[in-house]
Amino acid sequence: MALLKRLRYWSYLAGSGDIARRYFVVNGFDGALTMLGLITGFHFSGTEDLKLMLSGCVGAAVALGISGISSAYLSESAEQRRALTELEEAMVSDLSNSEHANAAKTLPVLVAMANGLAPMLLSILIISPLWLAQAGVPLPLQPLLLSILLALGSIFFLGAFLGSVGGTSWLVSGVKTLLIAGITLGLILLI
Repeated sequence: MALLKRLRYWSYLAGSGDIARRYFVVNGFDGALTMLGLITGFHFSGTEDLKLMLSGCVGAAVALGISGISSAYLSESAEQRRALTELEEAMVSDLSNSEHANAAKTLPVLVAMANGLAPMLLSILIISPLWLAQAGVPLPLQPLLLSILLALGSIFFLGAFLGSVGGTSWLVSGVKTLLIAGITLGLILLI
């Protein structure tokens, strides 16, 4: 419990809580749309090779996760170091052993994990019907169609979450993100 309190305090000091939430949603949205694009492409290409589909989707999920973790860590570390340096200059003192320094070291890792794990976890959820089908588990719908529905559901959930965070209608926000997914599907089909 003390660790959780300390993390909340560091998040307050560094202002990283809101950043981690935004990163989670933004990169989660990227992951869901990427999987939607891949699965839709596979669906309309007529391929039935589950191993090929899983390889492509897992490769994209891993790349999104690593990209999210590394880019967020590098950028957030730089921002936290800059903020700590500015605070040290303003206070004319060394803060290397302070709670501010601890926050500047720890929070970039947490923000990076939120940024990288969001697309990986959502991607795994979305492609889970492909794994289940490959394992011989009977599904109520075709695995690609079920994956498309999971992608659309994930996208709606992220939009609804944003609506509730922003104090607006979760339903309207969820529908807006579904419209973006619909435009994405339309462009994929057009191309």
